[in-house]
Amino acid sequence: MGDLAERLMRASYLEGDFVLRSGRRSRFYLDKYLFETRPDLLRDIAEGLAGKVSRYEPFDLLAGPELGAVALVAALSLTTGKPFVIVRKEEKEYGTKKLFEGRAEAGQRVLVVEDVVTSGGAALSAVRRLRAAGLEVKGLLCVVDREQGGREAFAAEAVPFEPLFTATSLGIALR
Repeated sequence: MGDLAERLMRASYLEGDFVLRSGRRSRFYLDKYLFETRPDLLRDIAEGLAGKVSRYEPFDLLAGPELGAVALVAALSLTTGKPFVIVRKEEKEYGTKKLFEGRAEAGQRVLVVEDVVTSGGAALSAVRRLRAAGLEVKGLLCVVDREQGGREAFAAEAVPFEPLFTATSLGIALR
């Protein structure tokens, strides 16, 4: 995993003054699109995540929140052979007005896949939408946990959580 961590950092680690989705300011940013759009990194990240999915068996499908996790969940689906759904931020206002793209049915067991977790807000929104539709969320995997409250937020909602990397394991000193 050391080589993958180094490659991920080289591809996506940026320093500066950034506002995160959570509203927090940060001196660093992991640009998920810089690692998700590189086939070599996306493939190896999917293989790393695939090594963790057996802990959540049995489950029926994968789910990824739009837009950031779409490439990840598709790559993990190809690696594991599990079907996936895309969880929309909000219901479409046209056409089928779906909240999920793909097939998801009440009673199915789902493993959520996310890219970078800070506070966990986006992922928890997806978890809540899945649960409201009658799906059982078995857990949540992510590529990087920034270690800024996501783990605690998931624990508070009984969502098992497992990152591929943490800010600490990537050598990022949090301030």
